[in-house]
Amino acid sequence: MMVSIFEPDSFFLLLTCEHGGNQVPAPYQALFAGSPEVLDTHRGYDLHILPVAHALAEKLQAPLYYSRITRLLVELNRSPWSPALFSEFLSGLSPIEKQTILDAYYLPFRQTVRTAIHAQLEQGRTVVHLSLHSFTPVWEGQLRKTDIGLLYDPAREGEKAFCRGWKQTLQAQFDGVRVRMNDPYRGTADGHVTALRKTLDPHRYLGIELEINQTFFPPAVEPFALALARSLQSLWNPR
Repeated sequence: MMVSIFEPDSFFLLLTCEHGGNQVPAPYQALFAGSPEVLDTHRGYDLHILPVAHALAEKLQAPLYYSRITRLLVELNRSPWSPALFSEFLSGLSPIEKQTILDAYYLPFRQTVRTAIHAQLEQGRTVVHLSLHSFTPVWEGQLRKTDIGLLYDPAREGEKAFCRGWKQTLQAQFDGVRVRMNDPYRGTADGHVTALRKTLDPHRYLGIELEINQTFFPPAVEPFALALARSLQSLWNPR
């Protein structure tokens, strides 16, 4: 279990929600005028995840950093070099116009999270960074067989141990839940936590992506978030 490897009092839990909304700032609304419906799909944002993130942060008394700007304007969970950073809706913009978007939305979000992490590391704590997401139940015509995915880097022993323990406590909280490791995506694929891993000590920074199947969300957010919180509290006592 996690508590047999780490001292609970040295932990600091931090939550992020990169795809919390589908808002389009006024200067860019014309870009989506031809296909406004796409903003309400999984391409526009991660459905249901932000209310759960807020409730989870409240129950665990953990800071939450989130964005309500649609991922179709700028993809906060991709690196600046990624071809997926900007969607096809921005194909007509110049490099300068795209840089303006990065300066306004992408870079401040990334820097705020990095600063918060470094502040805790400087105090000698180990940071557990949970990046919260939801995923569409059907992809390319195939029904996904995962309810909750825990994404981590298998080469980082702390992340591996954390996810193994969390899988057990999640299954204890949710009857019959299908928890899978590094599914439906690879934990080492390009993303926010992947970028942070490149410069942070693997013993002091644990970057985990929590992926929840959109059909798995119950109607009531509070009980769902409470069960998630209890599954984490069974591992250690977040500060």
